[in-house]
Amino acid sequence: MSRALLALIARDLALATRVGGSGALSLVFFLMIVALVPFALGPDLNLLSRIGPAILWLAAVLATLIGLDRLFQADEEDGSLDLMTAAPVPLELVVLAKVVAHWLTTGLPLALASPLFGLLVALDGTGMAATALTLLAGTPALTFIGAVGAALTASIRRGGLILAVLVLPLMVPTLIFGVSAAESASSGTVPFTTPLTILASLSLIAAVVGTLAAAAALRWSE
Repeated sequence: MSRALLALIARDLALATRVGGSGALSLVFFLMIVALVPFALGPDLNLLSRIGPAILWLAAVLATLIGLDRLFQADEEDGSLDLMTAAPVPLELVVLAKVVAHWLTTGLPLALASPLFGLLVALDGTGMAATALTLLAGTPALTFIGAVGAALTASIRRGGLILAVLVLPLMVPTLIFGVSAAESASSGTVPFTTPLTILASLSLIAAVVGTLAAAAALRWSE
């Protein structure tokens, strides 16, 4: 099973590298949001620094949606998904591999690039490190939640808007605890580890529930 999982992840990573797609688009979209917000708020560095983690997290949530509609749709269109469903490997394993590959090309680059983008919203070193760590812990939850919507809309052409409507409300708890954890590192009113632990727990729960739900949605769509 582990060999099949690694092979499926390598396949999706190779396809993402060859096609070029969502990872680079997500980073560009992330940068556009973070760069535009300071122009809208004005040159108040104290305000930017105070709401900087919220800006980065909101940008990450929206950037995660880039390419999610193609997570299963491309395999649905070329027939690969039918072959994966008929294979002796459990469909849940296929879903897990595809979601992990998507996070490696989308969520992980966003988390690693967030300290650099934090300069645009006047974050200090502590704020940058805390925001990057919270994104590293929380973006898997966003990806697994989005995978459920991607599975439900896999057979719908141009289902990106429907996908966003379905999954954005479910991403709100992750957004709340992500921002709370990042802000607690600077304010010190709440121990940083408390919301960070909750955030990591949300990612673990989303990994289990999201994988099972997405696999069930794909079976139902057949």
